[in-house]
Amino acid sequence: MSPPPIRFHSPLYDERELEAVRSALAAQTTGDGPIGRRVEARLSKLLAGRRVLLTTSCTHALELSLLALGVGPGQEVITPSFTFVSSANAALRVGARPVFAEIDERTLGLDPEDVERRLTPRTAAILPVHYAGVAPDMDAILDIARRRRLRVVEDAAQGLAARYRGKPLGALGDAGCLSFHETKNLSCGEGGALAIADPELAQRAEIAREKGTNRAAFLRGEVDKYTWVAEGSSYVLSDVLAALLDAQLDKLDAIQARRAAITARYRSGLSDWAATGGVRLPALLPDREPNHHIFYLLYPALQARDRALAALRAGGVLATFHYVPLHSSPHGRSLGPQPELPITERIASTLLRLPLHPRLTDDDVERVIEAVRGAGS
Repeated sequence: MSPPPIRFHSPLYDERELEAVRSALAAQTTGDGPIGRRVEARLSKLLAGRRVLLTTSCTHALELSLLALGVGPGQEVITPSFTFVSSANAALRVGARPVFAEIDERTLGLDPEDVERRLTPRTAAILPVHYAGVAPDMDAILDIARRRRLRVVEDAAQGLAARYRGKPLGALGDAGCLSFHETKNLSCGEGGALAIADPELAQRAEIAREKGTNRAAFLRGEVDKYTWVAEGSSYVLSDVLAALLDAQLDKLDAIQARRAAITARYRSGLSDWAATGGVRLPALLPDREPNHHIFYLLYPALQARDRALAALRAGGVLATFHYVPLHSSPHGRSLGPQPELPITERIASTLLRLPLHPRLTDDDVERVIEAVRGAGS
């Protein structure tokens, strides 16, 4: 009998999450309730004390950040093409235009030199993505923003518990956006968070998150009634989902330790094979502290990647590729002429992601390593 497939991802849920949800249901909580506020306070401690607002997704956190920052029609937002669609959709949702820039080979994040080339008088913000929990050169990106008076919104969907030069990802720019989707290190199924340093910006985001009302101030007893005071939408996370996230935060250290151990074993088990076959493993950068969100392999060519992917799946290892570059997508092309991004296209066509989650057993990890080596390069 064949062994069961090795899943690509699997959240670490158990009785603790069930009990947390039962308690939330029994308390008949709503959105922006006591559980959500407790989780926001816990996340704030992980994000250098920034004000944290839970949202229904990282997609909504990105939209909310640009809305609060006043980015809008006629303006441009520079972001990588090698990212999930939410990075670009956030710009479109506020009426701005996403401008796609090249990525750096080491981090797979924005290349600051190419960002400089994409600047125009219409540029309002830079939206870097921390791919696999590894930041691009944020010093250079923040320097560009300071010199040009631009806003920086971090797409830190994959970045919780990772650091750049000792600072947490999501707490480097004007706003940081995190995800708690089922594929992330911490999950509540669907959820996100917006982290903001500036109190005035945080207040604008709080109002926009509550359908454009000052309901949050009313709940704090700061006003005697609440009303419509600005443009907004419904971005508030349910306390039931916040309860899931609360239980997940209790496990953060254990989850991170297990992911780190799996990553270390992948690296030790594949380094010699990769060097021989011309396959590249994720770069080790001394000023970045990863969160072990993704372990990827970069094959020498598309055909080699696709052969390996097919062999792994046939053997029950549910590895996968990643993004189709947005500038080459049907909707990306519909936005107008797109730049040539050869590094982005090469990375996207040769990258393969291995299963990585805390439910993987040591035997599972060895099976993955054996399958990768057997699939060739």
